[in-house]
Amino acid sequence: MATPDVLRNSVPAAPDQRGLIHPLWLRITHWLNALAAIVMMLSGWRIYDASPIFPGFSFPPAITLGGWLGGALQWHFAAMWLLAFNGLVYVALNFASGRFVRKFLPLSPTAVLRDFIAALRGKLAHDDLRVYNAVQKFAYLFAIADLIVLVLSGLAIWKSVQFPLLRELMGGYDNARVVHFSAMSLLAAFIAVHLVMVALVPRSLLAMLRGR
Repeated sequence: MATPDVLRNSVPAAPDQRGLIHPLWLRITHWLNALAAIVMMLSGWRIYDASPIFPGFSFPPAITLGGWLGGALQWHFAAMWLLAFNGLVYVALNFASGRFVRKFLPLSPTAVLRDFIAALRGKLAHDDLRVYNAVQKFAYLFAIADLIVLVLSGLAIWKSVQFPLLRELMGGYDNARVVHFSAMSLLAAFIAVHLVMVALVPRSLLAMLRGR
């Protein structure tokens, strides 16, 4: 009669999941969020040019999307729905799966400062892409918060009459435009830094494409 150890060794081993860095749902929602954010940014620049907030400042038409105000608004609203619904799915699945706590917590100002200094010195390791350093945690949490501000300030601008409380929380319609523009600028800065980090650690791009 076979012993339990023999029986155990005869059972096919389960697929090794240790190599998986990003699950499929995360990769899909990540790329959809990126697409929606970029489309909204480029079309938003064209909308801004139609009624600038800061006199004398406008975006070159070549880097905007939509061709004209009406076209830009159509692109902007289409991407808005994608960002809103896909963003909700992204946040919900992060919390439901426990990934939010595992990846982003704990986080402290001391840890962020320590890792930021290490990054400036070129001594911040990226050996295990499953583990986020404190700077990454802060950057991703900041991006999520910034996108929420973008959505809320956008609603205060788009539906100013329907959401008077939201409009007043933003400091009024004109100030809501400033908040929206500022949040967009911070998102553009995040994307720029993110692309630089991807160029420095190309394995991170491969992981977000194939999961490993």
